[in-house]
Formats: sequence, structure tokens, C-alpha cells
Amino acid sequence: MDHDPHRTGHRSGTDGPRARVLAAVENALTAALGPVDARASVTFLGTERIEVLRFLGEDGPGEGGPVLRYATLGMSAEPMADPTAVLADPERGPRAELLLTLRPGTRPPLPPLDRVLRPLAALAAAPRVEGLVIVPGASLDLGEPLWPGAPFASVLVAEPGGLVPDLGLPAPREPVRFLPLLPLTPNEAAWKRVHGAAALRERWLRHGTDLRDPQRTGVRLDE
Repeated sequence: MDHDPHRTGHRSGTDGPRARVLAAVENALTAALGPVDARASVTFLGTERIEVLRFLGEDGPGEGGPVLRYATLGMSAEPMADPTAVLADPERGPRAELLLTLRPGTRPPLPPLDRVLRPLAALAAAPRVEGLVIVPGASLDLGEPLWPGAPFASVLVAEPGGLVPDLGLPAPREPVRFLPLLPLTPNEAAWKRVHGAAALRERWLRHGTDLRDPQRTGVRLDE
């Protein structure tokens, strides 16, 4: 990622509604997570630019370095539209950005964590590209590892509010929700499709699964 410590606000080249929403979103992220450590942007055909911001969390016991937090910036500029709607409302509808938290690897080789940038941006662009409405409890298939060599090729969308509070916008716009993404192993993804997100979260909790561990194995599902 390009490191630009002097850039503190979103610069989209315009002063329109989109830029104002994204400036407010970035301010909410920095208020909750601290200063932006690095940022990069990706543009997909037919979409506006999606940025991914990286934040450094506090070092935990035995972490081997700061926790890495990634946040998308750009997804919330427009509301997610119901794909069955004849005409999309440019103001009303759910808005969200995506969050991913990973701790440094504790065993060599260290995974190239910054390779998550393009997959995260692709997920953030999915509402515009695929007409997808991303909500808590959904699982999103990446079609490839979250980063090269990662044991995860999909993610579970968790409930918002725990890390970054919802950001209210002027009416009639809905608040921006910051949705955490929890990496899934292939077995966990298949099990979740049958048993549901709540049952999988209960398994993780029962076994004390560290969902930030980039090298974790899947939770036991045969009990």
C-alpha cells in the first residue's frame, strides 16, 4: 500500500454529495480506529474508485506486532439497491463499508496480508457490479483465496457497531453501517450454508476461535 501520512481526508476530485459522504465516513473511521497508516485504491470497470485504508491497532500479548485493520471507503457513497427494483432510489437504501481485522502471523512464512486489498475492494464494489445487498449473516464467496496461500476463500458478514459506530447521514439517507468480515474456511462456509450464521458463531465461541488469526484452522464441526 502507498503510505501517505499527510493525507487525512478523502479526495475524489469533486465537492458533490458523494465526496461529502465519503469525507464523513473517513472521519468516522479515523475517530474510531486512529490515523490512517496506508491506503490504496482500485477501480473496476463501470464503477467509481474504491479505496482500502489500513489502520494499526494496539499490540496484544504475543501478537508479534500491531493488529491490522482494513476498511473500505467508497461503497457507502451510494445506497445498495434491491436488484428486483425497477428503478433504484439514489438516496434511500442501506449503505455500508467493510472492515477486516487480522493479527500478524506468528509462524513463518508470514502471509502477505496486504494482498487482501483487491479482494476487499471487489467485495465493496459488488453492490454496484452485481446488484448485491450485503447484510449481516450473509456469506460472500471470493472465488479465490483471500490472499495467496490463505485458508479462506469466503467471509461471513458480522453485525455492525462493535468497532465503528453507525454514521448518521442527513435524511432521507440511511446511516452508514460498518460491517466486519470474518474469514471462513471452505468447510465452515459449507457448514454455515446448512446450519446458519448463528450456529457457526456459537461454534466459534464455544471453541474460543481467534477469528483474527490469519493462519487458523477451521473450527470443529463434527461434534
